[in-house]
Amino acid sequence: MSYRFFQNKECEYFPCHKIDEKQKTDFSCLFCYCPLYHLKDCGVDFKLLDNGCKDCTNCLLPHFHYDYIIQKLGEEYK
Repeated sequence: MSYRFFQNKECEYFPCHKIDEKQKTDFSCLFCYCPLYHLKDCGVDFKLLDNGCKDCTNCLLPHFHYDYIIQKLGEEYK
């Protein structure tokens, strides 16, 4: 099921979040930019900055939860 997972260890930002060594094996870069960012309710607690942008620094959802992302997009774009 390679369409569900992609990892780019050559990326200068890999991994782009603080994770432990065990998580690096399963860390997916498929959704490098979260496709749920634009949603008001993406399903994760995020910080809203003074300028109105979301701060998703602590969110790992798009890197480990492919099925959730696809389900949420399906609900949004029925």
